[in-house]
Amino acid sequence: MIIFDLSIVEWIVIALSAVLIGFAKAGVASMGILVVTIFMLVFPAKDAVGILLPLLIIGDLYAVTYYRKNVVWKYLFALIPSVLIGILLGYVMLRFITNEQLKPMIGLLVLSLIVLHLIRDKLGERFNQALPQSKLFTLLMGILAGFTTMIGNAAGGVMAIYLLVKGLPKREFVGTGAWFFLFVNVMKVPFYISLGMITVESFSFNLWFIPLILLGAFLGVKVIHVIPQKVFQFLVLLFAAIGAVQLLFS
Repeated sequence: MIIFDLSIVEWIVIALSAVLIGFAKAGVASMGILVVTIFMLVFPAKDAVGILLPLLIIGDLYAVTYYRKNVVWKYLFALIPSVLIGILLGYVMLRFITNEQLKPMIGLLVLSLIVLHLIRDKLGERFNQALPQSKLFTLLMGILAGFTTMIGNAAGGVMAIYLLVKGLPKREFVGTGAWFFLFVNVMKVPFYISLGMITVESFSFNLWFIPLILLGAFLGVKVIHVIPQKVFQFLVLLFAAIGAVQLLFS
């Protein structure tokens, strides 16, 4: 894994992505989809997933600190068994697929999450009512969240749907999601190390971007309420979709 041999433009793109990770952890879940696609376009697919994980954990730590009083634990505990199943399935898949196979898979996954996001926005409350509240629904969402976060750090859309159906207020929505991602992201670390996706070199690379992630999270908490949400999300999803299409056909 050789990651320090980047062009000036690539260094700038990754630095901006680190700020965007902070924004995502401040409450803009769709921003995470964009960051995943950017990293995939700069690095080989498996390297990108491994490099991104410690950066996400830094953002998670900020988020759970800021939203520490806004978490609904029962919705997290209900997911744990099925999330573990999804993580194990993702781990098995990562052992056998190549970078070339993973890229289009992540591209397709990102596009699917964008479509789900658009359907959710279009239907509003009807979307919540159309989804079952049963244990089967929780089981399926947990497996899907575990699998997507394991293979591509891309479970933001899945968790957004799960928490939306639970009808959580905005701060509880963000806080509960923050604790979920801290839990699963830390759990993934030993798996990624065993797969060679996190190395000493990649971790030393991560250290350069910690201040930018914290800056992004701080700014995100302060300014997210004054940014027109619909315009902002449209641009995020548009650029994520362009990146996902490029992943599909690269």
